[in-house]
Parts: sequence; C-alpha cells; structure tokens
Amino acid sequence: MPKSVDKDVYPERPTQTPLQNQEVSRLDPVPLLGYLYSQVVDRPVTALHDLMDHVRGTKRLHYYHREFSRVPDLTACLEEDHVCQYEANQQWKRDYMVDQEIMKILRDNVASCNRREGANAEENCAPVVAQYAEACKAYKSRYAELGYYSGARRCLMKQKARMMDERKKAAQEEANLE
Repeated sequence: MPKSVDKDVYPERPTQTPLQNQEVSRLDPVPLLGYLYSQVVDRPVTALHDLMDHVRGTKRLHYYHREFSRVPDLTACLEEDHVCQYEANQQWKRDYMVDQEIMKILRDNVASCNRREGANAEENCAPVVAQYAEACKAYKSRYAELGYYSGARRCLMKQKARMMDERKKAAQEEANLE
C-alpha cells in the first residue's frame, strides 16, 4: 500500500463509537405469551403426567396389549338385543383380522421355507405347505364370498347354509348306500 493515502477513498475511522438510538422500545408480547403459556398450561400438564407415571410405576400399559374379553356369539344374542348383536359383530371383526394375520404368517412361513430350501423345497417344505393348505381351506370355508360389507350375521348364514348342504349330501349318500 502506498504511503500517501487518498482521504476520499479511505476515510479515517471515527474516534468515538456512535451513540445508539435512545428511543424507548415497545413491549414485545411474544416472549410474554410464551412465558404465560409455559406457566399456565405446560407446567400443570407436565406435573400431572409425571404424577400419573409415578402412580402407575411398573404397571405401564401399552396400546398394543389391549385385551378384549370374549363376548357371546351371535347365536346367543336375543333378537331385539342390539347391544349384544353389536358386540358379537365387533368380536367377529376382531376374529377376522386375527385370522387374516395368521394366514399372512403361514404364507410367509411357506415363502421363507421355499427360499431357504431352494431346489429341495418340494420335499422339505411339505409339512409347512400342508399346514398352509389346510388353513386356506378353513379360511375360505368361513370367509369366502362374504363380500366387503360382511359381518357376523352373513357369516352365520353362510355357515348355516353350508351345514344344511352337508346334511343333504350325507342323506343322499345314505340313500345311495341302501
């Protein structure tokens, strides 16, 4: 840098720092509202939650461990007992979901056995495939052709029709044997 400095290009630094504007600032409501919220809403709720956790102790309930008590089947409900019919229908829906999950697990077992055994899967996975085939037959006999809006009543009517057909076949076979 040259010794002679152009004062227009490089002005001198101020010798004192400038004073800040001494205007009175307005009260900002955002921090105040945040503080009020934390004191009025958050602190009592957190205290109640901590108290409930302390009272529960080790008996902590998890949402996926909900247990429903078994309710009577639709055949045990009276004709005008709508609450019993509703509970039986809800029980049927839960049983249907459980059966679906069982079928998924069995299907996965067959697929994993086929992957694991490779070329020998036909002979080594025969018991697993037989178990899956038996479960498929039972699942289809109970839930097939019920439709989307199925329920306990439709399933019961299908079971009744199937039982009547089985009795007719048995009677025809006895008549044919004699």
